[in-house]
Amino acid sequence: MSDTTASFTGTIPENYDRYMGPMFFEPYAADLAARLAVPPAAEILEIACGTGIVTKELCRTLPADARITATDLNEAMIEYAARSVGAGKTISWQQADACSLPFDDGKFDAAVCQFGLMFVPDKQQAIDEVFRVLKPGGQFVFNVWDRIEANEISDLVSRVVAEHFPNDPPDFYRVPFSLFDTAALESMLRKSGFGSVRHENVVLSTVSKTAENAARGLIEGSPMVLQIRERDAGAIEPLIERATAALAERFGAAPCEAKMSAFAFEAVR
Repeated sequence: MSDTTASFTGTIPENYDRYMGPMFFEPYAADLAARLAVPPAAEILEIACGTGIVTKELCRTLPADARITATDLNEAMIEYAARSVGAGKTISWQQADACSLPFDDGKFDAAVCQFGLMFVPDKQQAIDEVFRVLKPGGQFVFNVWDRIEANEISDLVSRVVAEHFPNDPPDFYRVPFSLFDTAALESMLRKSGFGSVRHENVVLSTVSKTAENAARGLIEGSPMVLQIRERDAGAIEPLIERATAALAERFGAAPCEAKMSAFAFEAVR
């Protein structure tokens, strides 16, 4: 099987934004943006901007003269984000590898990364790069998911899919829910040179208009759909139906509401 864990291509960005954005990412984007404290005319770096959900929130909350450089490794996500966010504050869209940021030392007043660090192969190198491009006193704000068991909708859908492929379950969701060791993250931040480091467990309600939207988003709005397709393309719709039924039974059909848990980090250079 090919490694599809970071392949957000085809219709995945649209489904990710349409279904998973309101459920998971918009609530945490608001939390993350509220943690930023930046000077006038601040230069902000966004890493792993995805479909632009945090970018939109930054446009809404930052001072009018702030400038945002929004980056992602995935071209399809960048293209979707640029179309989705549209006009607003000064935003530069740029493809960039978090482990080798194409920016000068000390360029940015703050860096933001929502649920992206888990997908970076060398997390220490990525944190080192953020430290390098921040100005002295610059702020690094990011979040990571708690363990999957603390994220009820994701956990249930993942188990429904795994039960269908008992001998070779798709493993995409092991990646986004793999970085819940807060002590290890604090250690990496301090190793890079960050002096002030704090984190907070942020538990929120996740609400989807319908259980079907939740199931479709988690299956078709992530590389999970590619892993299912590799095993049995005909299983996608039946799995969405099974996941919808399971979610509706446990969390409600319309709306579908459960708990989600993440860790928000704030570090100062």
